[in-house]
Amino acid sequence: MLKFSLMKEQLQESHKFRTWKRNLIKNGLEIHEIEEVFTRYRHNGEALFSLVLLDASTPEGDKIPPICFIKGEVVSVLICLIDEQSAEKFLLLVKQRRICNGDYIYEQVAGMVDKDDDPWDVAVREAEEETGVKLQRKQLHKLNSDMLFASSGTSDEAFHFFYCEISMSRAQIMSYHNQKMGIASEHERIYTHVASISESLKLITNTNGLLNIYMYLEAVGSF
Repeated sequence: MLKFSLMKEQLQESHKFRTWKRNLIKNGLEIHEIEEVFTRYRHNGEALFSLVLLDASTPEGDKIPPICFIKGEVVSVLICLIDEQSAEKFLLLVKQRRICNGDYIYEQVAGMVDKDDDPWDVAVREAEEETGVKLQRKQLHKLNSDMLFASSGTSDEAFHFFYCEISMSRAQIMSYHNQKMGIASEHERIYTHVASISESLKLITNTNGLLNIYMYLEAVGSF
């Protein structure tokens, strides 16, 4: 039986790496050396994220802190389900165990933007994969025009924040609660969780998830 090995792309040729390096140069950094420490790949051989050590100087002549976790652009999608009779709002969250502390973390729907992806399409796809909600692009509203960095001192991870509002019956809203979702090949074991906005603010310990809520509340005039 013939066995075929999937070719992994070289990190230096990946979209995420080239985008990160291009931004460094655009902003005046002089790059002396980049050392690849570790790279994780998708099942198709595409670089998913990477840890690198950077030797570079700033325009002011200083050394830049050397470590960077290259992850690229990410979408975060706040899904608000509105009771069509009472107008009460609920957020459809996802929970899964995370490496930050090993516990279940409550979050908004999120996903990585890869080289051929459009952030709006990623938002639609991740919403269905993680919650079962089928969205159209026109239902999504973008909350930020400039990219927002999650951890600017150690990573290039940058967020596109979205929200959508969907009216339905209370029974339909609750039908989305505690559903098992996720893609097994991506090692995802995700559960949905329906909660009020006030409850969500207590449940979520992910800072990007909290920021998405506050940006949404400001956008719809609920502050």
